[in-house]
Amino acid sequence: MADKPGDENDAYVLPDLEQAIPEEWQAGAVYTIEQPVRCPHCREPMRTVRVLRLSRTNVSFTSTLPRGGRVFACPHCERMLSVELSVM
Repeated sequence: MADKPGDENDAYVLPDLEQAIPEEWQAGAVYTIEQPVRCPHCREPMRTVRVLRLSRTNVSFTSTLPRGGRVFACPHCERMLSVELSVM
């Protein structure tokens, strides 16, 4: 952090996050979308979303949150999406 306003020499620089996607992230289900939509992050058209499972591994208190869930990711940029699945 800068010592005083306007001092940009001490600004924190975020590291470059261009890294290989971990192998465990490569697994998961793929859902097809009836009509193409655009990813809100990378703006690429997509016809599928990747679905990855979440599981709680460690908690130091009694949690009211579920033990697991799902994460939906763009197949292009791998960022998380806001998606809802329902039973038809």
